[in-house]
Amino acid sequence: MNHLIILDNEAVQALADPAHPKHRHVMSHMQVTASRKRRAMRIAVAVPTAVRAEAGWDRTSPTWAFLNHLFIAGVPLDTTQANIAARIHSEAKISVADAHAGAVIQASPASEITVLTSDPVDLRRAAGDRKVNVVTI
Repeated sequence: MNHLIILDNEAVQALADPAHPKHRHVMSHMQVTASRKRRAMRIAVAVPTAVRAEAGWDRTSPTWAFLNHLFIAGVPLDTTQANIAARIHSEAKISVADAHAGAVIQASPASEITVLTSDPVDLRRAAGDRKVNVVTI
């Protein structure tokens, strides 16, 4: 993958709820992503599993059926990711979910990373030295 798009908690909630005030904004980003995929660009959309848990996204619940069809990958908090996230959480004093997003950013082989977030300051800190495009929703 050349481009990784990471969704934070509010981006997930906005995407799931058409009544959410930021739904259209996040949907527009997803539509751009879909159009780029159709042009054979290598793009992946991911949600760290700690973010998914924070957002309440239960893939077995019918409530989340729409998001389940969007081909959004879950990035597990495995041992390596947990070690990176623990360091970020401790140093940056941010939530565990944001620290997990930071671990995904720092460990990703993608050449370009975009994060859709309502908390750009914490996500920039979580990214460390890694160049990341932070889109505030």
